[in-house]
Amino acid sequence: YVEILSEAQSLPFDMGGDKLNVELPTLLDHRSLTLKHERVQKIFTIQAALANAFRNAAKELNCIEIFVPTIASTATEGGAEVFPVDYYGHNAFLTQSPQLYKQIMVGVFERVFTIAKAYRAEPSVTTRHLSEATQMDIEIGFIESFDELLVSLEFVATSMISSVVADHKDILTHLGVDAPLTPKKVPRLTLLQAQEIVAKRTGRNLSKELDLNPEDEREISIWAREEHQSDFITITHFPIKKRAFYTMPDPQSPEYSLSYDLLFRGLEVLSGSQRINKYETLITAMKARGLDPADFGMYLMAFQFGMPPEGGFSFGLERLTMKLLNLGNVREASLFPRDMERVDERFSDHKESPV
Repeated sequence: YVEILSEAQSLPFDMGGDKLNVELPTLLDHRSLTLKHERVQKIFTIQAALANAFRNAAKELNCIEIFVPTIASTATEGGAEVFPVDYYGHNAFLTQSPQLYKQIMVGVFERVFTIAKAYRAEPSVTTRHLSEATQMDIEIGFIESFDELLVSLEFVATSMISSVVADHKDILTHLGVDAPLTPKKVPRLTLLQAQEIVAKRTGRNLSKELDLNPEDEREISIWAREEHQSDFITITHFPIKKRAFYTMPDPQSPEYSLSYDLLFRGLEVLSGSQRINKYETLITAMKARGLDPADFGMYLMAFQFGMPPEGGFSFGLERLTMKLLNLGNVREASLFPRDMERVDERFSDHKESPV
């Protein structure tokens, strides 16, 4: 006896093989179907494990989970890369990050973490950017040094990867993924030190560059693997003008900042900094960027009544998934990716809705 629960149409392509041999646009155009393929399912099993491991690591740091809005009255990071929202006739924006709210909550709980959506209206289509991404954020108050933040982020990163590798060796083997190199001590370089190493290895002059471009990130990551047997490397002290207004300048060299990126297998998967925690200094930093403090009333209120020395960091969940599994495009690591060409269906398609 066979009971038919639901009739299915003919498949548009073969779903029975170990690999799904379709191009990325086809994979995404048929997302409700392709997500059922075993190999695609395993991507998101690993992603769920990464998020769970992040939560566990954050709790080991005594952080409390918070849930923050994704609609804000101002652009979180400043700048033009925002999605405006008509909010009952008022102007509002989709948040570029949970940054302002998690800083407010440091004044409440001292140590917090959140997993939240972030929206960036970046007019580009690359293999590493999404218009809607999932951020895994931690913010820590009452820090005693910049180094404390570096130790914390490296602990979370290496524990996440080690946990997933230990619990899901079978999936990684099935996907043909080698376990990442996660040393006890992640190598660290300042931006200038990293640029010097890249320049020596490639012959390129990076003296006028304010950041590492994708090629530089890959090169310094190769160096970290060769010299330190590490798939992670932390880069610190980026120019202050390349960082958000709330970033603490380096007291020793104010043109640089107490900031950091974490690279994993050649790609930036985390960014963060020590934050400005004094109200007047924050106001000055805002004005220097052309921002109006009046637009940040709720945020600034937290600093008017005292904010401890603090800092934090944010992982990109899709990017981390992509690099752990050696995927070719970050869209493969998003269930339903959003970019400037697609919200579920491609904007270039003008298909009638199925009846």
